[in-house]
Amino acid sequence: MPFDGLRVVSFESRRANEIAELIRRQGGDPFVAPSMREASIQNNREAFEFAERLFRGEFDMLICLTGVGIRALDKVLASRFDPGAFAAALRKITIVARGPKPSAALREMQVPVAVTVPEPNTWRELVAAIAPRSERRIAVQEYGKSNPELLAALRERGAEVTAVRVYQWDLPEDTQPLREAIRRIVEAQADVAIFTTSIQLTHLFRVAAEACLDQAVHAALSRMVIASIGPTTTEALEEFGLKPDITPSHPKMGFLIKETAEQAAAILERKRRVHAEK
Repeated sequence: MPFDGLRVVSFESRRANEIAELIRRQGGDPFVAPSMREASIQNNREAFEFAERLFRGEFDMLICLTGVGIRALDKVLASRFDPGAFAAALRKITIVARGPKPSAALREMQVPVAVTVPEPNTWRELVAAIAPRSERRIAVQEYGKSNPELLAALRERGAEVTAVRVYQWDLPEDTQPLREAIRRIVEAQADVAIFTTSIQLTHLFRVAAEACLDQAVHAALSRMVIASIGPTTTEALEEFGLKPDITPSHPKMGFLIKETAEQAAAILERKRRVHAEK
């Protein structure tokens, strides 16, 4: 069988049973840790408060850190405010994009970008890029994890900084399976990690950080086979400093599992060899 007994971790929630069965059919040993549940609209309080302040003209600049996050913020705000109101308000202020992915999301919204942060797109390049600017009332769009170094650096420049955290999903009520998945990853008891939506990365690292294991999870994942269902999930992986080894020919679960099963053993052997040589 293609997986030939490899230990496969998935973070699927809604179709948890289905993905476990697909992995078994391909000869894998699945462990499925549901990682998300839909958040109620009230859980987006920070996003709505930001929008109301934006509409009142209380910001000079918005720093967009991720493409996934700016799209999520647009979607969340459209659930309460007139469609297009968010984009219209952004056109009135200075927009900073941390690299090409938030720039692409803003182009989709027809919002011009005043400052694009150069590679490697860290908070240091961001702060340097806006150093000549005079704007001081700054909002920072966050998604998945905060960047305290960036917020502190902006405040040191005399800026009034508002972090805007975007939530479309929340953690499952029972996080024990997710914590067990983290344990298996860190203790090298998993060979393959399969991601079917970007928020799974956010929640994985959120729970790992609570246990001070986020760096250990990152290091362990880099030695495993990482499979991504498609571009948005791949973008999230890259924003967490990870690269997928496998993206299926079609962004569907069946293709993802089948093609991962066919390629995983060879990729895992190669990554282990490279790691052993370091």
